[in-house]
Amino acid sequence: MTELLTAAQMRAIERAAIESGKVTGLELMELAGQGVVDAIFEEWPEWKDRGASPSSSPRYLGPDEGDPRRAVVLCGPGNNGGDGFVVARLLRELGWEVEVFLYGEPEKLPPDARVNYERWAKLGETHARVIDPAPFHDDYLRFPDRFDLIVDGLFGTGLTRPFSGVFAHLALEETRSLVRKKGARIVSIDTPSGLCADSGHVIGNAIEADLTVTFHARKIGHVVDDGPLKCGNVRNKSIGLAHSEPNRVVRLISSQDVLVAKEVSGHKYTHGHALILSGGSGKTGAARLAARGALRIGAGLVTLGVPPSAQMEVASQITALMMQRVEGAESLAEVLSDTRLNALCLGPALGLQRARTLVSVALAARRATVLDADALSAFADDPGVLFEQTHEKCVLTPHGGEFARLFPDIAEKLNAVPTKGPAYSKVDATRAAAKRAGCVVLFKGQDTVIASPDGQCSINAACYERAAPWLATAGSGDVLAGFITGLLARGLAPMQAAETAAWLHVECARQFGPGLIAEDIPEQLPELFRKMNI
Repeated sequence: MTELLTAAQMRAIERAAIESGKVTGLELMELAGQGVVDAIFEEWPEWKDRGASPSSSPRYLGPDEGDPRRAVVLCGPGNNGGDGFVVARLLRELGWEVEVFLYGEPEKLPPDARVNYERWAKLGETHARVIDPAPFHDDYLRFPDRFDLIVDGLFGTGLTRPFSGVFAHLALEETRSLVRKKGARIVSIDTPSGLCADSGHVIGNAIEADLTVTFHARKIGHVVDDGPLKCGNVRNKSIGLAHSEPNRVVRLISSQDVLVAKEVSGHKYTHGHALILSGGSGKTGAARLAARGALRIGAGLVTLGVPPSAQMEVASQITALMMQRVEGAESLAEVLSDTRLNALCLGPALGLQRARTLVSVALAARRATVLDADALSAFADDPGVLFEQTHEKCVLTPHGGEFARLFPDIAEKLNAVPTKGPAYSKVDATRAAAKRAGCVVLFKGQDTVIASPDGQCSINAACYERAAPWLATAGSGDVLAGFITGLLARGLAPMQAAETAAWLHVECARQFGPGLIAEDIPEQLPELFRKMNI
């Protein structure tokens, strides 16, 4: 399990370690500063030897081969600033020329940060410049003409108000362009200043980093909303803290969470029988995509429930899939008398009226059920009617628009421009939605969040090294619904099925690469399973 923390959880873990006597705040600050320096040299190894200035590096700014590197370190009024002073001191000891700016007054720094400010001040001719937290003025902040690195140690996870004042100028596009033009890199400590660590929302303005170095565990804001856009690359550094209780954290889904292996013995019904309901003539493609996904992910049998108008169309398109005539409510009830049908999927191009007719019958059968697309939008005028019928075996899979129609008040809170931190997050919203619906909710997106009514929550992040922009194609969501349905048919619990399906969905897209269309996604599973030794 890879844990994601809120700022409050991180502070509690640090506080517990300090109160236990195992470590001091100063020791944690020293470890954090060393972690930042280590991460910088891991990211840009050409900087490790101060005398080395390879001509092949387009970012090197020194006029002569022997020139030292130059860094500008921005320190805030809290412990993030204390980390910044440690970074400044360590870089100086490695031969870098370092200039430090302080947002605030040394006398008002927290005790540990104040100690590290004083350690820095003893180094000699270079002193922290005290900058009054006032609106920006050109005379306040004058960087050297040449510098290689800006270290953002301003606010980190401690941001509770809009990022403004003198250093907010760094978040402006024209300033970022100037920094990039000079070839310098920006490294943020914990989170880029202006980015809410809990939600990934920008509060006011936010610095755009090339590298973000965080400690102990990634924060939720690193992987949701604007986090991936602002953080650059994220490196996590251990500072020797104990892990938190698993039930307290949000999980970042990884290959370790994937449950797809089949039993060695058994027959097709051992692995479940899924029923996926289709729309009418000309509207069957989405359901067929979902059905193909369910079959490829390992359901023993998959049947398409098709209205009379679409029977010929579907029959001419399928081979391994089966077909069953399902016209209306009575017809579906009759089909569901077969108890071997243990997983249902309703929604992909089902049609709003057909969905409204069939969803109630499907939910009354109390089978594992995925509700997607039209099965959700059909209840937009009165979501409460749907939630009165959903049960613990359901998985709802809304995208942003469908989520807003089902949970308008929650969506309003999520989409409001934040004026303070911690801001309301997609994690908060999905947990609230799952509790209201009484079932698992998978809130789709690049930052897919999955939550259950009891507060369990995980994120499938398609960002950084797992970016899969090719998934933004028609029908990919239908395949995801089919993946979940197939795993439910095989007996996985709703939360496990949703997590496994979401992770595999992204990995299929990454394996195929550019040019992906929805039909390609299920066909990547066999090779992906072979690579995973499944």
